[in-house]
Amino acid sequence: MDREIIVTEDGSHSLFVKDMGETFHSKHGAVQESAHVYIKNGIELIEKETINVLEYGFGTGLNALLTLEFAVNNNKKIVYESIEAYPLTADEFNLLNYNDFVKTPVSLQKLHEIPVDTNEMVTEHFSLLKHFCKIEDFKTINKFDIVYFDVFGFDYQSELWSTEILQKSYDFLNTDGIFVTYACKGLINRRLKEIGFKVHKTAGPPGKREMIIAVKKI
Repeated sequence: MDREIIVTEDGSHSLFVKDMGETFHSKHGAVQESAHVYIKNGIELIEKETINVLEYGFGTGLNALLTLEFAVNNNKKIVYESIEAYPLTADEFNLLNYNDFVKTPVSLQKLHEIPVDTNEMVTEHFSLLKHFCKIEDFKTINKFDIVYFDVFGFDYQSELWSTEILQKSYDFLNTDGIFVTYACKGLINRRLKEIGFKVHKTAGPPGKREMIIAVKKI
């Protein structure tokens, strides 16, 4: 996957995938997009002291870094598990500037350097377990309180938004668990509802009108 680092409008980095013509984050601001979608409209909605997170798409590691910051600032314990099919190289992640925007006890680079398939206590508030595999191949007996669904958009990788993969997200969640994503395509809404999610639309980050928060109800 041929990628290059770009600077988004809030000054934070993202990656541009040349063969797809798509970026990892909004050009309006990588940090502000991730914070708006996955922190403000995601994990902040969960009223638990210990929160189990499943992330589809470790990518740059920004969501994990922001979640670590949230855990420390709010004295929460986060059990964070993430899937990535195309992990960044050291040459890529060592250049990312997220440490200038997100204040945590450990660096972004440390999160990337944690060995794959190893559950590591990064701090007393945050553990990280990464899997380098395709989403469709991921299996677990663990249950989660929230799913960060942060894959490439439907127009670029429609197969990742299939009913089968969305159903797996539903099955992985605890009752009242949250599925959150930056997307708000009508087809995705309908698939989530058909699976059994209660779907809510809310204001998206800068440059995007709406996003989805879906709750698992039994």
